[in-house]
Amino acid sequence: MPEGDTVWQTAKRLHTALAGKALTRSDLRVPKYATADLTGRTVLDVTPRGKHLLTRIEGGLTLHSHLRMDGTWRVYANGQRWSGGGPAHQIRVILGTADRTAVGYRLPVLELLRTTEEHRAVGHLGPDLLGPDWNPELALANLLADPARPLGEALLDQRNLAGIGNIYKSELCFLLGATPWLPIGALPADRAAKLPAIAKLLLEANRDRPVRNTTSPVTNSSPNQTRLTAPAAHTPDLFVYGRAPRPCLRCDTPIRTADQGDGSRDRPTYWCPTCQVGPAPGPTSHRKTQHRTTN
Repeated sequence: MPEGDTVWQTAKRLHTALAGKALTRSDLRVPKYATADLTGRTVLDVTPRGKHLLTRIEGGLTLHSHLRMDGTWRVYANGQRWSGGGPAHQIRVILGTADRTAVGYRLPVLELLRTTEEHRAVGHLGPDLLGPDWNPELALANLLADPARPLGEALLDQRNLAGIGNIYKSELCFLLGATPWLPIGALPADRAAKLPAIAKLLLEANRDRPVRNTTSPVTNSSPNQTRLTAPAAHTPDLFVYGRAPRPCLRCDTPIRTADQGDGSRDRPTYWCPTCQVGPAPGPTSHRKTQHRTTN
């Protein structure tokens, strides 16, 4: 599932393949931009911003894309068979150079805009956990601005801090010892103060890993202590996400799951009813939010 670390990795692959090279092929399969021709222009850089990708191109243009739930970019050597990304009808963009071709599949957001107008696409985002603008004090202030809002919803709102998706939401709530439905204002002050640092640690620890792992960075069972260590071969990848009804890694209580809204859709949420305190729905309950969460 694309989250901030996945987007960072994607940007790195695209930058390595395209930056500094002139485009020999340009195919934007979106009606609004179908006639746009970028061939001959040099790709300047590919930059991640939260869950967004900004491909900057010579001439003051930026190709903005967003992966949402199942979009992906694949890079192929010229002459290599395009495999693994999906069927041809799901291709939304092709950018080719003399030796590499980048193909975007199932991209729900794809737009060409002036680089000077990138703020239209990403100006609403909060501090980026993996970006140069990271500001933990501002991120925490954003999160606490609506103290009645459920913790899980606040974490998913990219206007508060950029880069957290549904997996990290569940994992962070576990590490904080709070259910995703706990009003964020009810989170103990000492734990709230550590939230930005733990979130950043998890994304930074995973931005270069092929398989996401949230259990290796955290070696102490207390939500108040977190430090980074090398992963052990036997260590499970995640504390709670996707683990229901298997036992909790700390207390052996069966992990539970229910849906939690994010303003656009209900998403599966996982938690340990023993290790995490706060309100939670029943085994078959679903809770919808009245807030709007933006990407």
